[in-house]
Amino acid sequence: MLRFRSVGPVTIPTPDENVSGMETPTAPDCADEEHAVIAHFRLARDGFGEADQRELVREARQAMATAVEDAGAGEVDGNEFGGGEAVVYAYGPDAWALFNVMESTLRSLPFRPAHVLLRHGDGETRVDL
Repeated sequence: MLRFRSVGPVTIPTPDENVSGMETPTAPDCADEEHAVIAHFRLARDGFGEADQRELVREARQAMATAVEDAGAGEVDGNEFGGGEAVVYAYGPDAWALFNVMESTLRSLPFRPAHVLLRHGDGETRVDL
């Protein structure tokens, strides 16, 4: 059950006769929108994969985090394991620039099938590794 609390009288401003009471919607500023690179790797087993696989992903994530930071392209936010896959997350102002910094390390990981989702202002692009 929802309960509401009274916070006192509400003042509604008188509309200016020269201005419409409706706001004109504006398009979002894509320059301020954060883009993402999300890499998916299939591991050898269901669940969390093998310990050596997880360690390899962590080492790659750290290498990419350093490269991305040095390039000023954004940040590698972390990784997760489960359901037989490893996923690495990175965010920045330009998904393509971020991917360019990360690509060689992503391709060096031996787990397949693998793909990367690049989320950008005008949609999403899938890149198979």
